[in-house]
Amino acid sequence: MIAEIITIGSEITTGSILNTHSKYISSKLLELGIETYYHTSVDDNKKRVSDIINIALQRADIIITTGGLGPTDDDLTKEVISETLGLELISDKDIEDNIRNIFSKLDKTMPTNNLKQAFKPEGSQFLKNSIGTAPGIFLSKDNKKIIMLPGPSKEMELMFNNEVIPLIHEDYNIIIKSVNIIGIGESQLEMKIKDLINKDSDIIIATFAKEGEVEVKIIGKGKNKDIIENKINNVIKILKQRFHEYIYGFDNIPIEIIVFNLLKEINYKIGFCESCTGGLISSRFSRIPGVSQVFDRSIVTYSNNAKMEELGVNSNTLEKYGAVSEETAIEMANGLLNRDNLDLSLSVTGIAGPDGGTEEKPIGLVYLCISTKDKSIPIKCNFNGNRESIQNKTATRAFFELRKFLLNK
Repeated sequence: MIAEIITIGSEITTGSILNTHSKYISSKLLELGIETYYHTSVDDNKKRVSDIINIALQRADIIITTGGLGPTDDDLTKEVISETLGLELISDKDIEDNIRNIFSKLDKTMPTNNLKQAFKPEGSQFLKNSIGTAPGIFLSKDNKKIIMLPGPSKEMELMFNNEVIPLIHEDYNIIIKSVNIIGIGESQLEMKIKDLINKDSDIIIATFAKEGEVEVKIIGKGKNKDIIENKINNVIKILKQRFHEYIYGFDNIPIEIIVFNLLKEINYKIGFCESCTGGLISSRFSRIPGVSQVFDRSIVTYSNNAKMEELGVNSNTLEKYGAVSEETAIEMANGLLNRDNLDLSLSVTGIAGPDGGTEEKPIGLVYLCISTKDKSIPIKCNFNGNRESIQNKTATRAFFELRKFLLNK
């Protein structure tokens, strides 16, 4: 089934609010095995909404609209859809009573235009809105399913989960698995799995690029659960064979949690010393409940003076090799390791930009170092993107390298 999501509202097209509805609904539909081919946003204009609805009816099996179900004159979604399909708008006494009761409980006088929300296209059914006055609407006509949802995010999400999913969930078993990968770009990865995509109509394989990593989502749907599970497991087996050195986990468990669990297994205490990431690695790690079992300390040594004073980095090293160098990263990690209670340290120093890059040391050049009492392992990285992106990619790569190191312990 092909879905189209239409977000209606001048506040969206003018950029006054961020359109999060399309992202939310698309991800939920994908979990049901329904692919969304089109996202459309349109302002509160009757003709333009009508044009968009007509286009959607020609190319989608499921049309989901958000917004335009309120009581004001510019709320015109169901009016336009009814007119487009040649349907009468009819009033529902139960919904009318419910709207009156909501205002009565709030001890407020109900504006008469709120009764507009009690009308629905003939042949449709209302969808319960448990936290607002605007009910949603479900309409099935000419093999098309049209779902009208309210604009406020909380109302829309609650209604979609409680009311819509049972209506559009087909008689299938839907199984979803994710393979999480770091160290290979989405385009390169996709080239290596082209032979798997669209190979089986029961299996959807999609890649999603994140900062420094890629998620491969595998969605299987079918009436026989065992068959679908076997097909998904076969895809995962192939992915493991092809990308074993890049796969860090499954089903979107954050990589920092994987590192945390590995540290607990071997009873290691870790510390971080960060320069270009400014504490981002430590911040991500410290969000994990119970992390104090393995996390001892963190130091942000942004300036050269801080590197010398806090970590004992040699001034000659900084002068000869620079702050962004393998040599400095090693001395930073070892300097932190020399403090009490640490079994393992990780340092990071780099150029996040937008200034400070040279031909020899470009923006995005980062050095990591993992140190124990026995050895130091420097790692050179080159990242692209803006400052925030480089910092995020560095933090993710740091956890990835820690995972690889800990798996070998």
